[in-house]
Amino acid sequence: MRKATGAVAAWFGVVAGVAGLEHGFFEILQGSARPEGLMIASMGSPCVPEEVWNACEPAMTILPNFLITGMLAMIIGLLILVWAVAFVRRKHGGAILVLLSVALLLFGGGLFPPLIGILGGAAGLKIHKPLPGKKPNSMLRLASRLWPWPLVIFLVWIFGQFPVGYFFNDFLQSIMGFGVLLILAMLPASVYTAYAQDVQAAL
Repeated sequence: MRKATGAVAAWFGVVAGVAGLEHGFFEILQGSARPEGLMIASMGSPCVPEEVWNACEPAMTILPNFLITGMLAMIIGLLILVWAVAFVRRKHGGAILVLLSVALLLFGGGLFPPLIGILGGAAGLKIHKPLPGKKPNSMLRLASRLWPWPLVIFLVWIFGQFPVGYFFNDFLQSIMGFGVLLILAMLPASVYTAYAQDVQAAL
């Protein structure tokens, strides 16, 4: 079993699950109202997307009801959270995480979080795949030394932005472009360094 890859799959799933719970909670607060379209803001009034760092938690839903969407987002988010912690390392755990993450995307769980869950599920598909039986090259050896820091940086940024945004909204809003780039960089870096670590550990 690829232990480091399993850790990435699990943590990515945890992030998606927690985000699904959060989005669903705010959607439920909007009551049994009808969204104006497919794209929604999880946080309703008085939240103004242009004035807050999280843009009022954008999401999408194929259901014309905030309350039902929020309930489903919370249920699916909880399922993802439990699956990521307890079952993603099983033989078909990655595939189930991908399917749950797609459902989260369709039912109000945000835009980025389901994609993170899908990437975690894709990593989970590799957990039980055999590793190459040859010595790692210099790039893989370097990447293995970086493990687990890309994952740590990703998690610190993802969870740390909430308290920072609460107290320093304008500052965080001004650097969100950097924040998005950081997430986009750390996601594949986490997967690659985990793979490198698994290759190195198998020697």
